[in-house]
Amino acid sequence: MLDSILQTEKILERLNIKALNDMQVATSIADKKDGDVILLSPTGSGKTLAFLLPVLRRIDPNSTAIQALIIAPSRELALQIESVLKNMGTGYKVNCCYGGHPMRIEKKSLMHPPTILIGTPGRIGDHIQRENVDVSQVKTLVLDEFDKTLEFGFHKEMIFIMESLISVNRKMLTSATAAIEVPDFVVLEKPQTLNFISESGKPKGLSIKQVISPERDKLGTLYKMICQLGDASMLIFCNHRDSVERVSDFLRTKDIVQNYFHGGLEQLDRERILTKFRNESLKILVTTDLAARGLDIPEIKYVIHYHTPTREDPFIHRNGRTARMDAKGRAFMIMHPEEPMPSYIRTPPGVFELKENVPPPEKPTWRTLYIGKGKKDKVNKIDVVGFLSKKGKLEKGDIGLIEVRDFFCYVAVNRKKIHETIRLVGNQKIKGKKARIEIAK
Repeated sequence: MLDSILQTEKILERLNIKALNDMQVATSIADKKDGDVILLSPTGSGKTLAFLLPVLRRIDPNSTAIQALIIAPSRELALQIESVLKNMGTGYKVNCCYGGHPMRIEKKSLMHPPTILIGTPGRIGDHIQRENVDVSQVKTLVLDEFDKTLEFGFHKEMIFIMESLISVNRKMLTSATAAIEVPDFVVLEKPQTLNFISESGKPKGLSIKQVISPERDKLGTLYKMICQLGDASMLIFCNHRDSVERVSDFLRTKDIVQNYFHGGLEQLDRERILTKFRNESLKILVTTDLAARGLDIPEIKYVIHYHTPTREDPFIHRNGRTARMDAKGRAFMIMHPEEPMPSYIRTPPGVFELKENVPPPEKPTWRTLYIGKGKKDKVNKIDVVGFLSKKGKLEKGDIGLIEVRDFFCYVAVNRKKIHETIRLVGNQKIKGKKARIEIAK
């Protein structure tokens, strides 16, 4: 049970956080009162830590049952919550369940019940129905991004899950969107609402501009924008998967280093693309609204609405990817002159003028190296740095972000040196074992 200031301080130290922000403090105080909690706070404000600390406070260390259930609308968000929880170093067993990989692997791990279970509605519902988990003793339920978790497409699964939770005495719901109705089947008790969203829904440091595309096909305008904005991180949002791929294919013909991201990709492909985005091997991501929230990616400098969403909520969530935590950011709406301004835009934004004949941006400094050994092979970050420094002749500044997974690693390596590095380490062993080493696709 997390009940001391000292324990909280240790967790913050592990997470490299100096102190809780106002929202996190308010959430902690609200949790100590009677009644369920609804937390409304912008993307990137620290909601995950805000609800995890109360979850841990309610854990009975002597129980062997599942005590807390955290439901998220997407695989990426579920995995991000799991990552933060593990980095907190509590020692409690945590399982994360989601579609896109074999259920049998999750079933085997669930044979020894976790203290905290995290997952998406469909997969959690499947495990309960198949009796792979016993949720009868779950006391705490968290619905993260509840505006998505409780949307109509998940109602059947969520009603089943709610009916299976017979011992829950505290519910916490979070969202980055205000004015969302909670369905009656959730049954909130004396709900307390903490609203940290500004009346406009717009981050303080956000500047929104309109970009006029003389043609309805906006590809040429987008390319000019990318050239003018230069070497900076940006998300380009489209409303449909086929549009995402079409835009990405066009930019590829222009030799722009980028990739596309949507829910139709295999889970491993999605994780690899996000890794490359985190380590700055990739600075431009063309995406659907899947990337608008819940992803473990760094601060974005620019958000580009290639397509403007029809509803305000996606617009707010997309823009929430930049100008986080009082930082400054810019969002751009590419629009044809005859395209109507969305009704949710109260004040038409100023126009961003495009220049002619601006050269394309420089390619990223980094590329991502794949090493086919990971945690299960007893390989850690220190091993990777030593291996690449000694065998690959790389200097400290030539090695960037390292992510070690169970069976492989991703490493950011200086773009100019990566081919020579592969040549040098190709026949070498890491931790005494041969490994496949190549540029991540």
